[in-house]
Amino acid sequence: MTLPQSLARTLATSGDLREGPSRSAHPPIADYAFLSDCESNCLIAPSGAVEWMCLPRHDSPSVFGAILDRAAGSFRLGPYGVQVPAARRYLPGSLMLETTWKTPTGWLIVRDALLMGPWHNVADRSLTHRRTPTDYDAEHCLLRTVKCVSGTVDLSMVCEPMFGYGRKEATWRYDGQGYGEAVADCPDLDHDVTLKLTTDLRLGLEGRTAQARTRMSQGDTAFVALSWSVLSAPRTWVEALERMGRTAEYWRQWMNVGVFPDHPWSSYLARSALTLKGLTFAPTGALLAAATTSLPETPYGERNWDYRYSWVRDSTFALWGLYTIGLDREANDFFSFLTEMCDGEHDIQIMYGIGGERELPEQILDHLTGYEGARPIRVGNAAYLQGQHDVWGAILDSVYLHARSRDQVTESLWPFLKRQAEAAAKHWREPDQGIWESRGEPQHFTSSKLMCWVAMDRGAKLARLHDEPGFADDWQAVADEIRHDICTNGVDDRGVFVQRYGAGTLDASLLLLPLLRFLPADDPRVRATVRAIADELTEDGMVLRYRVSETDDGMHGAEGTFTICSFWLVSALVEIGELDQATALCEKLLSYASPLGLYAEELDPLSGRHLGNFPQAFTHLAMINAITHIIRAEEATGPNTFVPAHQRL
Repeated sequence: MTLPQSLARTLATSGDLREGPSRSAHPPIADYAFLSDCESNCLIAPSGAVEWMCLPRHDSPSVFGAILDRAAGSFRLGPYGVQVPAARRYLPGSLMLETTWKTPTGWLIVRDALLMGPWHNVADRSLTHRRTPTDYDAEHCLLRTVKCVSGTVDLSMVCEPMFGYGRKEATWRYDGQGYGEAVADCPDLDHDVTLKLTTDLRLGLEGRTAQARTRMSQGDTAFVALSWSVLSAPRTWVEALERMGRTAEYWRQWMNVGVFPDHPWSSYLARSALTLKGLTFAPTGALLAAATTSLPETPYGERNWDYRYSWVRDSTFALWGLYTIGLDREANDFFSFLTEMCDGEHDIQIMYGIGGERELPEQILDHLTGYEGARPIRVGNAAYLQGQHDVWGAILDSVYLHARSRDQVTESLWPFLKRQAEAAAKHWREPDQGIWESRGEPQHFTSSKLMCWVAMDRGAKLARLHDEPGFADDWQAVADEIRHDICTNGVDDRGVFVQRYGAGTLDASLLLLPLLRFLPADDPRVRATVRAIADELTEDGMVLRYRVSETDDGMHGAEGTFTICSFWLVSALVEIGELDQATALCEKLLSYASPLGLYAEELDPLSGRHLGNFPQAFTHLAMINAITHIIRAEEATGPNTFVPAHQRL
């Protein structure tokens, strides 16, 4: 007997029922906490262990990599012999984690933060920052504070870095007098980063491990600071508290800039805003797709990718989301990064390194076992070599959003946008790899043609804004030609837009038709497409990118539902007037948020399990747009008063 696919997937992730369920050595992806100082980040497991941290940048090799191999390094601080906390939360309005521990003899509170402090490049200019300096800057320090609030608790600290994605053990040595400071490095590794541990505990150095242990009584405090630059770490409890307070104030001041509605779902918008801020790289303004690499889209599967890079494809959605909630400075910095990357003699790529790198060679790390055994482990991303026609539409829609917020196109931008419009006009008839970066043969993907239409349509609008009527007329003519081609070749006999020309396959990217204003939302073909995707491309109401059995994407195995696409469906349903269904779906999706309000790339529709890289910027951007769509539809007093989330700046 053949098991249904969903049941087979459940058994695969929970163990053979005859032997009883087996517990994974890895925490669920959704149970990790995400911290960032906008230059580096870390993921902290419920056990109190830092299990993912790459230094000194988001995309550097890991120094703690236990999320991909239990022997690849971790840094735990918590009660001895207790692995499950009583509670975890973010301090309101921040990316600072508070974990409460209950033991048989007492209670502890641990707080974790990647420190922010005053701008520190005072005597000399920064060698890395290309964006305008702000009042705050990363202090390159992970600070962990502990307070015993009741009884007595045995505290344990174990720091075991493994450099270069778990390839090399650390070499520890004491620094200064006493037991309060130690340094770890790996000088024979190409990637050279030095870690310094500063604490008011007594450190012991044993092989690759620095550890400390003490019995804490009510009122006792301790701190541990891990730093990786010449900036000084806190050296006393008082200084540690002051640094924590300064970091909290940074986040509060930053949040005050945003615009969050008085609505029950506002907390989701705020958490998404903080997550997106944490996924930026302040020196350049780049926005990472996600904090991790190779977390599997399918349990035990091969769909494991490195998402620690910046995709041009995400730019439209990033600016939609950031402008919508008032984060104009982040939107402008990201836009500056994009134009910086796309300007000059090079052709536009689909993605870049967060420092502006154009080459992102992909390699397999065979020495790592993978998250729950899912392999291969990839670093780098060969998709940077692909040709994807959606990039011109994404970048020109971004220019349009940016320019519309200022009612002008700057003279310096005009040559840049002209090149992108001309590239779209030249190549739109050709096949490509599509928005999902298929590794199969190039196809005439409808969504790629749609984004070429966006390029020409926005290009024409920008040309009029720049007082270039000749270009505006020419580009509008090409836009009209593309629209006619899509409506002729990209629609099946039912009047539904399909994934690629000549096929009857559905694709969730076609939910963008009403959002991008290709056709009016009340066009029968738009309504039919949204309804077909909602009815035929979903599992338990949540949306698949496409049916893998119907699409040559060059990979094997199933994948979960894409949360991005499910939030797109929410927005599209609002657009076609199905507010009740959109609200119900949005409520369901929000119920699947991680315990700390974060989202990975995918969800298993049966179990709600998060799959793929985490946290995922694209998912949070789509969620912002979906929630704002619903809120504005609820606020509308008549049929002509609704303004889509990304249209009201």
